[in-house]
Amino acid sequence: MNVNFRTLDLNLLRVFDEVMAERNLTRAARNLALTQPAVSNALRRLREVLGDELVKRSGAGVEPTPRALALWPTVRDALLQLQHTLAPSEFDAAVADTTFVLAMADATAAELIPGLVQIAQAEAPAISVRVVPLTTRDPRQLLENEEADMAVGYFPAVLASLTARGQSGVAVPFEAQRLYVGQYVCVMRRDHPLAEKPLTLDDYCAARHLLVSFSGRPYGFIDQTLAALGRERRIVVTVNQFFTAGRVVANSDLLTVLPRHFVSVTGIDSQLVLRDLPFDQPLVHVDAVWHRRAQHGHAHEWLRDALVRSAAAAFARSLLGHPVPEAALMPPDLQG
Repeated sequence: MNVNFRTLDLNLLRVFDEVMAERNLTRAARNLALTQPAVSNALRRLREVLGDELVKRSGAGVEPTPRALALWPTVRDALLQLQHTLAPSEFDAAVADTTFVLAMADATAAELIPGLVQIAQAEAPAISVRVVPLTTRDPRQLLENEEADMAVGYFPAVLASLTARGQSGVAVPFEAQRLYVGQYVCVMRRDHPLAEKPLTLDDYCAARHLLVSFSGRPYGFIDQTLAALGRERRIVVTVNQFFTAGRVVANSDLLTVLPRHFVSVTGIDSQLVLRDLPFDQPLVHVDAVWHRRAQHGHAHEWLRDALVRSAAAAFARSLLGHPVPEAALMPPDLQG
C-alpha cells in the first residue's frame, strides 16, 4: 500500500510509539496527556493510512501485529532523533547525575574502567557507571532493548555485518568506534610442562584447555581457526570471566587464551607464562557499539569521548609500564 507521506499527520506516529511502548491504551493516553478515545481515534486514522490493524486487544492491553513490530523501531528512532535535534537535552558534566550502563567483559573493564573513573572524578563527579556482564558476541539486541547504553568488546561478526550493510546502502541502526587493538595469547602456569619449550601446534592440540565463553558454549573463535586447519582441542572447563580463567590455569595444567594486555592486570602475572599461539590469529579489535538513537544526546557524547581517552591512556600505560599522567586523561582543550 502506497502511503502519501506529505499528508501524513506525524502526531499519529507519536501516538503509535507510545502505544507500542506501553502496550496499553490507557497508559499511553496518560503519558501523552490525551483521552483514551483520542488515542483510539489516532490509531484508527493510522490504520487507514497504513492498511494494517497495527494492534489488537489482548487481555487488559493490546498486542501488536507483525507490521507494527517491524515498523516501530524505525518510528522510535526517527522520533528520538528529531527530539534530540530540535530540543537537545543539556548535559553539564560538572553537575550531571546521569547513570550510564556499559556491557563488557571483565578483561575489558579492567582496562577501561580505572581510567573512566579518573575522568569522571575530575569532570563529572555525580554520575554513576554500571558495568553489566557481556554475555554475547552480538550485543545488538541488548542495545535495541535499551538494556545498556553501550557495549564494548570484540565483535568481529557484528562489525563485518554493519560494514556490509552500510556499503550496500541499507540503513544501519548501530554505530561503532574502535577503542584499541589487542592480541590473544596462550597462557599457562609458570612451571607447566610446556613452559620450557616453544609451543607447537601438536602440543597445543594435545593439551587440556579452559575456554572463556560468555554464552557458555564450549566452542569459540580459536576453535573455528583450528577447525579451518583440520585440527581441534579438548576443552574440559568453560568459565565466563577472564579473571577466573587466569586463576584456574595458574593452579592447574590447563591452557587458556587471554588478551595479552590483560595478563599484567590480573595480579598473578608472575605465576603465568605467555606464549604466542602456534597458528595465525587475527588481532583483537575492541570496539564500542551503540544504538544510533542514543548518539545525539550530549551525555552520550561525553561518555564516548571519556572511553576513547581512557582507552588511549590504557594503551600508553601498557607501552610505558607505569601510570599515565592525569593530564593525558583530560580533553585535548584542557591539556596545557
